[in-house]
Amino acid sequence: MNLRQYFSPIRAWRDLRTYLVTRRPHQLGFMALSLVLTYTMILGTLDVSRMPKPAYHRDIIYVQQWRADRTDAEIIAQQKIDGVEQTRQEQELKRLKAERKAQLKKLDDTLKSYGI
Repeated sequence: MNLRQYFSPIRAWRDLRTYLVTRRPHQLGFMALSLVLTYTMILGTLDVSRMPKPAYHRDIIYVQQWRADRTDAEIIAQQKIDGVEQTRQEQELKRLKAERKAQLKKLDDTLKSYGI
């Protein structure tokens, strides 16, 4: 059976024209609105799919191995050394948190000035 005889661009155009002429104006408006929204969502999805994926950041935690026969004095000395580094890291984290808090407060104040 030859299916090409049923497909004709001229017949398709006539069929579409006949369909559109028999519709009411509000139906054509809603049809146009639905087409626009559908194509907007499709194009938005395609646009998002082209975004590069964020780089994978691996958090590596290194563990120190200690001798089992360490004395208490060696342990306390190492804790003092590590305590200074830990204190520095805590202060750096506090500083970064304070900066972030100030940025968010500034944004909040700006939004409040707009009434949001």
